[in-house]
Amino acid sequence: MAEQYASIIIDISHENVDRVFQYRIPPQLLGEIQVGMQVCVPFGSGNRTRTGYVVDISEKAEYDVTKMKSIAGIVAGSVTADSRIISLAWWMKERYGSTMNQALRTVLPVKREVRKAEKRTLYWNASREELNMLMDEAVKRHYTARTRLLDAFLQNREVSCDYAKKQLGLSASVWEPLVNKGLVSLDVKKEYRNPISEKIQIKQNIPILNEEQNAIVEDFWKRYQEGDLRVSLIHGITGSGKTEVYMGCMERVLQKKRQVIVLIPEIALTYQTVMRFYGRFGERVSIMHSRLSAGERYDQFERAKRGEIQIMIGPRSALFTPFPDLGLIVMDEEHENAYKSEVSPRYHARETAAEWARMNQAALILGSATPSMTAYTKALQGQYKLYTLTKRAKEGSRLAKVEIVDLREELRQGNRSMFSYILQQKMTERLERGEQIILFMNRRGYSNFISCRACGDALKCPHCDVSLTYHRNGELKCHYCGYQMPVPQTCPSCGSRYLAGFGSGTQKAEEAVKKIFPQARVLRMDMDTTSGKHGHEEILSTFYEGRADVLVGTQMIVKGHDFPKVTLVGILAADLSLHMPDYRCSEYTFDLLTQAAGRAGRGNGEGEVIIQTYQPEHYSIQAAATQNYALFYEKEMAYRRILNYPPSCTLMTLLITSPQEEELNLCVCWLEEWINGQNHWKNLQIVGPAEAPVYKINDIYRKILYLKHKNYDILLQIKEELEEAAKDKPWSSKVQFLFDMP
Repeated sequence: MAEQYASIIIDISHENVDRVFQYRIPPQLLGEIQVGMQVCVPFGSGNRTRTGYVVDISEKAEYDVTKMKSIAGIVAGSVTADSRIISLAWWMKERYGSTMNQALRTVLPVKREVRKAEKRTLYWNASREELNMLMDEAVKRHYTARTRLLDAFLQNREVSCDYAKKQLGLSASVWEPLVNKGLVSLDVKKEYRNPISEKIQIKQNIPILNEEQNAIVEDFWKRYQEGDLRVSLIHGITGSGKTEVYMGCMERVLQKKRQVIVLIPEIALTYQTVMRFYGRFGERVSIMHSRLSAGERYDQFERAKRGEIQIMIGPRSALFTPFPDLGLIVMDEEHENAYKSEVSPRYHARETAAEWARMNQAALILGSATPSMTAYTKALQGQYKLYTLTKRAKEGSRLAKVEIVDLREELRQGNRSMFSYILQQKMTERLERGEQIILFMNRRGYSNFISCRACGDALKCPHCDVSLTYHRNGELKCHYCGYQMPVPQTCPSCGSRYLAGFGSGTQKAEEAVKKIFPQARVLRMDMDTTSGKHGHEEILSTFYEGRADVLVGTQMIVKGHDFPKVTLVGILAADLSLHMPDYRCSEYTFDLLTQAAGRAGRGNGEGEVIIQTYQPEHYSIQAAATQNYALFYEKEMAYRRILNYPPSCTLMTLLITSPQEEELNLCVCWLEEWINGQNHWKNLQIVGPAEAPVYKINDIYRKILYLKHKNYDILLQIKEELEEAAKDKPWSSKVQFLFDMP
């Protein structure tokens, strides 16, 4: 066999080694090395053993073979990646400006084999008479543990080891003597771990699609068969049955023996989404998210490779499921910011899904009641195929009646409660009728901050430039770095004992509900109550099954959930997101309010929504109250065009960070001089550099620079030139550049 050479990306996330290194494939590994494998190689002057990913194999050497090092071996237990996923990683590296290694780590969420789970079962082999005799002897001698086991065998000749351990409280030492005597046999079977809880494995009737829904499915399928794989955007009001349209399209693709990925923005949506999809497609469905164990994640990827499942549901990491013949990607609630990665590569799942679909000759369907400005603009321009759903799918169901309450007027009337008079009245009516209520407040905790009434200082995080949030357990927490401390007895600045909380969060809202309505069964859903593996599922299933009356929570409760018994939604502070230091704050506000309002009246009961705000006249609040997306889009785009913000241009954000403030300032001074010296960039708009909205996080100082241009490629070119120019500067080892393309 001819000599072969492997191009390898070394598993080191450092820009200086972000390139391909060629290694000789030794004779004993010829034919075994494949693209996507993890291998061990000698690296550097000291030939230290490193791991790397094979990205190409060639019979042509790029340089002197006599000086070329050889691959040492294949990483034991590693998972081989598909060559297509390697290509996707390369695309992500180029588009989002990361290292190749960072991109590979992103697209390969499962890298190691995990030992398969075992199902161990005990079988009684002897006669029943012998079993009774042993039982009498165990009772007589007070062998309580053996008695429990033998009693279980009297009920059933087979007993699982899990049942024996967890329910009977037994250890292996109880049954091992019986196994050694041949009275009991132990059967061990390897099995895949199933992360889907049995309680949501229910069958559902297939609904008949209405005219609007059926028209979309038929047109999509016609285009699919003709090879028109343009991205589809389904814009439908809340409750219009987008999920049923997804499933109709999925059914057609599955009939072609191809596979489907369904993306959801957050883990919180997994329970209800899986319940609906499993009810339709059964065991062909599985899930993937960060709360699964390493074994569960590995098993789902293996099942996908083997073709044992055809549908994978999960947040953005599920996009990289290694299906052999991917035919369709569905991206629900495509407007959600959760689809944007916060670590390098800072990819957006929407663009990455479009590229992955293109590579697989698959289709991509986006869906939302409040499409992102970017997606809707592309649809209007013809880059995407736009579909519209204008009415609710359920017969007789209508959009909820919305009332906007001016909190300024409530204050003038002497109401200091976080609930307006009208909201309290509506809650009383719902509780009396046995209906359910959702209360939405996009801020967790008990109080926004603790402040000294004597000197006015707020208690701040020592590691971040933000106030600490007060929680009801008496702890102050930083929601940026996780720092926490007990509430001090006196003010650290002046020694005063007059410390008080200001503002409110979900904990305070929960307490207020329990105080006003002591008979109500109240649940709270936020980051603090869903930290466990099944935290989301337990809260949502409790509320869905009617075992609670009021659900108080942050934005995770208003996204995509369908609670038929909810007839009232209260939005406690509609304008919180309007004051974010982000040009998209109006878009976020409109999205949240529209989605929240859409949770009411999805069953047979008429829905009502109370929006409490200090800015009732704001266009995003007015448009959300009527679910008038067209009105919002028109006003928001006018604002974006005037100020030259996406989607009217392309924006690149440069975050400059350093643990040393002095080094950061030196870098920024150099950056300003360097930018001013560049005369070849035409039509480039520069904003900054300036302090980031939160200047310090976790002892890291941050400044920010914005670059705007019509051409995305120009911004990528600027990024490369800037990185090259900054390479050897005295402060370069202490300062980090983080580029982001919103």
